[in-house]
Amino acid sequence: MLLAVDCGNTNTVFAVFEGDTQRGQWRIATDPRRTADEYAVWLTQLMSLTGLKVDDISYAIVTTVVPGTRRNLDGLLESHFGVTPLVVRDRDVELGIEALIDRPEQVGADRLVAAVGAHIKHPGDLIVIDFGTGTTFDLVDDAGNFRGGVIAPGINLSVEALYMAGALLPRVNIEKPEKVIGGATVPAMQSGIFWGYVSMIEGMIPRIADEYGKPVTVVATGGLAPLFADVTDVIDATEPDLTLIGLREIARRNGIA
Repeated sequence: MLLAVDCGNTNTVFAVFEGDTQRGQWRIATDPRRTADEYAVWLTQLMSLTGLKVDDISYAIVTTVVPGTRRNLDGLLESHFGVTPLVVRDRDVELGIEALIDRPEQVGADRLVAAVGAHIKHPGDLIVIDFGTGTTFDLVDDAGNFRGGVIAPGINLSVEALYMAGALLPRVNIEKPEKVIGGATVPAMQSGIFWGYVSMIEGMIPRIADEYGKPVTVVATGGLAPLFADVTDVIDATEPDLTLIGLREIARRNGIA
């Protein structure tokens, strides 16, 4: 089986694949100080709850945007699982796509992996929206190549910044308000956050598509994707596990799954 690890700025997700079937998925807050042994105790106990054992893992693949986590994730996989992981963006790892932009070395590994996953699920020209620590709008051409994109502050980051900067503003949940015009501070903040992001999505998508000059399919991923997909017509599909799908495909392209 394949153990796929997606280490983002906020959360780290572990998933086990048996062929195309996902046998389990677990997430933990990203912390560069977390040791390989801490990961192992946490992960192996959760795996056991679904009937999975350390010996079931034959291969591993990792993508991380937090450089400080690399050493301990390698230690987890090598010491506790006995496998040497493929790591996205290492020189010997073939993605099967190209980053056709001015500075390809600057593209986050997570964005490239999501591009691979999106192209597998939805062939054709795509805009991939990822609601993560940052909200990204990435253009993927019909060959699966990464053609650039847009990075905006993530919605949770924006909520936290508003709370921290406003002395009398509370921290609010991200949810669709009953009305656009808030009758009190909390619903007014929720409206600005929610409908403000919807307006950004609905404004950004046609601008990107118009500049690209071709029809595109819009695919959204990330925990908040279904929330926004329900209130706008510009999102064509949601894929909660796009990065994990991309990791599984990259593993196949490198002959380990």
